[in-house]
Amino acid sequence: MSIGMMAELPLNYSLWISMQTSPVYEPAKRSAFLDIYRGSAVLLMMIFHFCWDLLNFGFMEFSIYDPFWVHFRSLILTLFLSAIGWSTFIVLKKDKSASFWKRDIKLFLSAAAISLATYLAVPNQWIYFGILHFIFIASLAIRPIARWPIHCAIFGAAIIIIYHSTDWLLFPNAFSTITHYIALPQRTLDIVFPFPWVGVVLIGPLLGYLNWHKIPTPQHTVLTVFAFMGRYALPIYLTHQLVLFALVATFKMVLTFIS
Repeated sequence: MSIGMMAELPLNYSLWISMQTSPVYEPAKRSAFLDIYRGSAVLLMMIFHFCWDLLNFGFMEFSIYDPFWVHFRSLILTLFLSAIGWSTFIVLKKDKSASFWKRDIKLFLSAAAISLATYLAVPNQWIYFGILHFIFIASLAIRPIARWPIHCAIFGAAIIIIYHSTDWLLFPNAFSTITHYIALPQRTLDIVFPFPWVGVVLIGPLLGYLNWHKIPTPQHTVLTVFAFMGRYALPIYLTHQLVLFALVATFKMVLTFIS
């Protein structure tokens, strides 16, 4: 189960993070604030997956379609996806001819690994276009236009507003139509539809234009941990659920054995 949850989930979004200044923690080549921002998404994702594991093994009872969990998932996606456009703007501002090929290869291989692993483990619900697949495509799409952050933000906001106020960008039968003509499972553990999430990616460059990444951050152990998680978001994403699922499964086995 990933942050995309099941294909039927509705999509919403919300976001706001602020930090106060004091002693400054600021790595030379990275934005501490952006790492903390991204690390917040990683932590929320881990909480989401841990709760799902507890649900799966009967330690909790709730519906993943409850508004709380839908909005919780939307917040995670908003943090991750806005960071894509934001970080792209920062890189291109420093170097207009910057190369992203190493990052692209890592994302592509990671997305492929997720697809292969879930296909082998749960072939009737394997992930063919989850969050990593979307991030890979969105990263490629945002680069040609990230240098115009205001235009990007206007376009992105328009997509989000249109999505939530009209049915112009709603395609209720798209998923069933695609799976009817292509040999894909009717349900998938993780899927991210283009709308409204491409709009969130497009708003990302504006955060860079507003210099949010230059906001000084306090030198605190908790924030250092957040920054670490943001710096290594991809490997944590790929491995955290293996650890969490194994821990909950082991605890369940122990309880079953002693009861």
